[in-house]
Amino acid sequence: MKIRQGDTVKVLAGKDKGKTGTVLTTIKEKEQVVIEGINVVKRHQKNRRTRSQGQIIEKSMPIHVSNVGLMEGDKAVRVGYAFEGEGDKRKKVRVSKASGKQV
Repeated sequence: MKIRQGDTVKVLAGKDKGKTGTVLTTIKEKEQVVIEGINVVKRHQKNRRTRSQGQIIEKSMPIHVSNVGLMEGDKAVRVGYAFEGEGDKRKKVRVSKASGKQV
């Protein structure tokens, strides 16, 4: 998966299209990401003990990684991979498809 935790991304499709946020977690098995403040839903939580109240919690739900783009400056760009260095010192790095710069 080309999007990682801590990246700033822009939502390209869905109800929150156009919004930007930071990736909180990634779910590699399902190819989904949880973005801060994006795809927020309300969940009702039952009371834990007697004489306590239940509550309504707002939480960010996962969104598929194909619906987000990594931000480079003020634009969302597609991401690819390139190899840096030679021989045993080769390192795989993420690069922007638009500009070719390392992300």
